[in-house]
Amino acid sequence: MSVQLERNVHIEYGDPARTAGISVFSPEFDDHYFYDGDDLGFRYSRERTKFRLWAPTATEAFVVLYRTWDGRSDRIIAMEESVQGTWTVSIGEDLNGYLYTYLVRIGDQWNEAADPYATAVAVNGDRAAIIDLAQTDPDRWTADKPEFGKATDAIIYEAHIRDFSIHPASGITHKGKYLGLTEKGTRGPQGIKTGLDHIVDMGVTHVQLLPFYDYSTQSVDETRLDIPQYNWGYDPKNYNAPEGSYATDPYTPKTRIRELKQLIQTLHDEGLRVIMDVVYNHVYDGYVVNFTKLVPGYYLRYNDRQEFSNGSGCGNDVASERKMMSKFIVESVVHWATEYHIDGFRFDLMGLLDTATMNEIRRRLDMIDPSILTIGEGWIMETELPSHRRANQLQAGEMKGIGFFNDVIRDGLRGHVFEARDRGFVSGGEGREHVVKIGVTACIPYDDWIKGFAHEPSQTVNYAECHDNHTLWDKILVSVDGEENELRRQMHRLASSIVLTSQGISFLHAGQEFCRTKYGFENSYNLPDEVNRVDWERCAEYQEDVQYMKDLIKLRKEHPAFRLETAELIRQHLVFEASPGRTVAYTLRNHAGGDSAQHLYVLYNARQDLVSMDLPDLGDWKVLHGSETVRHISESKLEVQGIGMIVLAVIG
Repeated sequence: MSVQLERNVHIEYGDPARTAGISVFSPEFDDHYFYDGDDLGFRYSRERTKFRLWAPTATEAFVVLYRTWDGRSDRIIAMEESVQGTWTVSIGEDLNGYLYTYLVRIGDQWNEAADPYATAVAVNGDRAAIIDLAQTDPDRWTADKPEFGKATDAIIYEAHIRDFSIHPASGITHKGKYLGLTEKGTRGPQGIKTGLDHIVDMGVTHVQLLPFYDYSTQSVDETRLDIPQYNWGYDPKNYNAPEGSYATDPYTPKTRIRELKQLIQTLHDEGLRVIMDVVYNHVYDGYVVNFTKLVPGYYLRYNDRQEFSNGSGCGNDVASERKMMSKFIVESVVHWATEYHIDGFRFDLMGLLDTATMNEIRRRLDMIDPSILTIGEGWIMETELPSHRRANQLQAGEMKGIGFFNDVIRDGLRGHVFEARDRGFVSGGEGREHVVKIGVTACIPYDDWIKGFAHEPSQTVNYAECHDNHTLWDKILVSVDGEENELRRQMHRLASSIVLTSQGISFLHAGQEFCRTKYGFENSYNLPDEVNRVDWERCAEYQEDVQYMKDLIKLRKEHPAFRLETAELIRQHLVFEASPGRTVAYTLRNHAGGDSAQHLYVLYNARQDLVSMDLPDLGDWKVLHGSETVRHISESKLEVQGIGMIVLAVIG
């Protein structure tokens, strides 16, 4: 059976007689061919290397050995049929350093592909590499991690590996590389700290790195690193091997692995945990990806016309609900958690995956280290999967221990993300107080009126900007006309203040601390370095804003009242107070979360005029934060003027 798909790519699905008439698209295919072993891919030793491939629709299968990434094959070795649609071969010699592919016959069509389970690849990832992973460990490589408590203690800082060091004024030697983020003592304009030192100085707990698995050559050609190329990396090619363009030598498979491990170890040594941005919801090209070559029709979702499901907007959706695809995703996550000591995973377009797979990931990670974070984009999106099985915000109650990005607070603070001129709470929008309250309470069911998607605060990731869409600064620029930059900076600071004092998990975008701009570009995934790079000259210019962000982070870390662990604790200790329009006020009472302060009073003020507030009769209020806008304070009254956040405390 073969099909001519809409991109005019001929795909052969094999001879139905081969699978006893069971279609690769049918649920029965899973029942008949699911393989539950843990040995897919290769197992290396000096004496022999064993290969196991899952390819039930193939009528023949071979391992093809290569000496080089671009040379002719060295040998082609036939594989033998084994259980549940697998093929195996054992080669009794030391193959360390060889490259390999699989060659399969599907019906009348021959397909060659890299091993989907490959843990190392050659340049551009078209051939897998046979290596001893133990030989890729750097001189210092430990399983020790920075101490970390509950999920709501996390303050996540999102960065792109190339962005962070590529600026000419970064002071970093290994620009755009894994090793660039391992360099200490780097300085930029006016002697400011850059790179690793800057992140450490900020005081965040986690660094979330945009994709660093091996991504498509269509995005970055690793053989042409002498020419300008840029991509975020949301187009997976080899899920279990690192990207080569960030390595000092993309041609040597061990180098990229060793240098990535050096980066992770360095961040751990500096007290920072590492979150990996993973993209299991789609592949870079559904027609030519390794999955499709080896078992056409199985790994991706199709509609009833046998066209790719495309909820991702990237041309295809991964069929995570199918047993072997789910198994692959789970084992891939476990590979990164164990081999690379990754401390958290951010799932791109998680709402396209299925809840069972996400829950199995959480279960397996709990067995390794319960403190490993799992967060994702739980957007409500269409795909060829029953709605109740989609891992989106509507299913939060079925997904304990998994956090969802909070678009409620994002759009409430800055205005709708897809409506450039729409204003949010901080930028003059009217009637946004209610959604800010929902965000502040981590979208839990606080009461009948204030409630969102979450069941516990650990399920909410609060943010005002990320790599996607306008930066917060650019959004304010485009939506707030005719105002001075100083006023815009006040709006920007207020948005960050709300993120860092709301219940749930806090999330910051690299450069948010100095009002990062991408010059109005919303989707910069493939735009030049000049648009995407972290601008250390701007960082030097906006040092007051950097210090303000550091103070906010310090405030959050010093006051556990902002990091309550359960929904019940939020309902018990957080009380909203009366305040005028375009303000939100609340107290955190009675040593919330074991806080040293007996009570905290928080005011988010988006107004420019003089505002008077009645303070609750709870004791002698002292200013902890925001004194620059306080005009008068007593036991019962607070007067403020100017956009910003004020935090008061009763100590006792």
